[in-house]
Amino acid sequence: QVQLVESGGGLVQTGGSLRLSCAASGGTFSRFTMGWFRQVPGKEREIVAGIGRSGVWSGDATYYADSVKGRFTLSTDNAKNTVYLQMNSLKAEDAAVYYCAAVTLPYSRSASVPKSETAYDYWGQGTQVTVSS
Repeated sequence: QVQLVESGGGLVQTGGSLRLSCAASGGTFSRFTMGWFRQVPGKEREIVAGIGRSGVWSGDATYYADSVKGRFTLSTDNAKNTVYLQMNSLKAEDAAVYYCAAVTLPYSRSASVPKSETAYDYWGQGTQVTVSS
């Protein structure tokens, strides 16, 4: 059974940085398409970043929402079965509960990252990010 455990959330001042981690177990991490989502009360969960796997054809595909592009960076460590989300220049509107999600999709020459939460099979418990001014 696949389990995802997030960590790294907390309180940070505007302009500060945090690094979220999501450790996966129970599956083949290098096959997982991974997504980082966030949710604030009263709003739908939205994807902020993700990585799609292409297998042997080409490099993996990464996706960033426009709202975080240039500030957030997703990375993976296959040896540790962990995906990271480095968040820099944090803004008040970045405050949310952040979730990582995973799904195993067929390898594709044109790997992509599903944007809908319904595409993902596995979810972590979430980690709170609070940004203070």
